[in-house]
Amino acid sequence: MITTSTPHIDPKGVDIAETILLPGDPLRAKFIAETYFDDIRCFNEVRNMLGFTGTYRGRPVSVMGTGMGIPSISLYSYELIHHFGVKNLIRVGTCGAMQENMELYDVVIAQGASTDSNYLDQFNLPGHWAALSSYRLLEQAKRIADERGQRTHVGNILSSDVFYGADPDALSTWMRMGILAVEMESAGLFANAAAAGVDALAIFTVSDQIVTSAQTTPEERQTAFTAMIEIALELA
Repeated sequence: MITTSTPHIDPKGVDIAETILLPGDPLRAKFIAETYFDDIRCFNEVRNMLGFTGTYRGRPVSVMGTGMGIPSISLYSYELIHHFGVKNLIRVGTCGAMQENMELYDVVIAQGASTDSNYLDQFNLPGHWAALSSYRLLEQAKRIADERGQRTHVGNILSSDVFYGADPDALSTWMRMGILAVEMESAGLFANAAAAGVDALAIFTVSDQIVTSAQTTPEERQTAFTAMIEIALELA
């Protein structure tokens, strides 16, 4: 059942679409809405975690910031799924590339999300669950990217709780297991979606190259990563 509000989302009567883009930065959510949406309405301002609903090529779509880390995206995605009926949740964000053949501005589509987080423990599974994205959304996103001639990498990423790590060898260990890139949210999103029987995907732009130390600027991270956004919007 659709609820009117939660402690963290108060739409004030504005509908939230069944498909939503989820950048970490609420200002990126605002940028996406103002750049791509028609008929924009703000559905959330609680804690300045901005959310907007509009149309893209005539189809309803929403976008909302989620903050940083698995706890934050898990809180918002849970409420969006269970209280507002969202069915397709697409994280769009930046990542650090962990393989030498990857370049700045390449697009990464996460097939799965390994993690060093304990978030999955709450599900009391009798083993180790593989946090996978929706194949339906992944297949569509890859096809759209290929049609646009966008350079992409599809595979396993790392959703880490740690940004400033005490173990200098941690990332290199993940690299040896073929991890494409590191970010901080997707494993929690994939788990919430799987538990609820809805679809989730994560699409990233490479903002940092960990192997070569190349990186983009903060301004570019907020506004310049349009290729992944346009791929995600075509899924609406």
